[in-house]
Amino acid sequence: MGKFGVIDLGTNTFHLLLVEANGDGTFREIYRKQHFVKLAEEGIHTIGAAPFARGLNVMQQFKQTLDEQQVTSLYAFGTAALRTASNGQEFIEKVKAQTGITVELISGEREAALIHKGVLQAVPFGVERMLIMDIGGGSVEFIIANKNQVYWAQSFPIGVAVLFHKFHHNDPIAITEIEATQQFFQHPTHTLVGASGTFDVLENILVKEKPYPHHSYLSADAFPDFYNKVVNATLQERLQMKGMPAIRVDMIVVALILVNVVIEIAAVDQIIISEHAMKEGMLQEMLHQKT
Repeated sequence: MGKFGVIDLGTNTFHLLLVEANGDGTFREIYRKQHFVKLAEEGIHTIGAAPFARGLNVMQQFKQTLDEQQVTSLYAFGTAALRTASNGQEFIEKVKAQTGITVELISGEREAALIHKGVLQAVPFGVERMLIMDIGGGSVEFIIANKNQVYWAQSFPIGVAVLFHKFHHNDPIAITEIEATQQFFQHPTHTLVGASGTFDVLENILVKEKPYPHHSYLSADAFPDFYNKVVNATLQERLQMKGMPAIRVDMIVVALILVNVVIEIAAVDQIIISEHAMKEGMLQEMLHQKT
């Protein structure tokens, strides 16, 4: 069936994921790469010249990998930054001209649907409703679902890049900024399923044992001490924390504030961290279209 590829052009990070189909509707990962492009480095309303150039350079690298790997089916999609930026369409046209790759803009609602499909492949859902949360740079997606259905899904334009530029002006972050960030929120359930970067950091630092290949468990009781340590630290102190990726030290604070708000509002007692999210959801759709 050949090789399938997905490119996710996110607000902070561009991802390339390549897989081979197993023939039973599942897939085997053969290549994964991410670059922290930070399209919203100079604000989400316009992509600055430096991040614009970085993004094009990464897409050229991805194109080279696609050719080397002889990928037969590719889907590239842009999310919040490219939807919002005044020159987002110009960037998409430049990508097409320089690489031949067509980038499709997808809505926040479509993002949420794909995240749900991806998480379902990694996390054992039962009849109990769970709250899925995917924190991006330009938006945050929430889905309340069980194994049988989605009860509610919504995308909020409050990703970490947006919040960082709007609220995080002091170092450490000021109490007034935390309160302002918290005003954005709503909605409840006792199990939080986290997908993508911020939750990867939580897993790396707080999860000691990982018996499952595509998900891990974390008691919500383990979160407050880590949260307080990070939120009250300066950037330099965060850089020194073991397991903290240097590329995430600037925006991790507002991301953890979002997680903390959700834990408190929903009275979350368990966090499940999913290795799969939107890219894997898209691949699942692509595989089923071919079968």
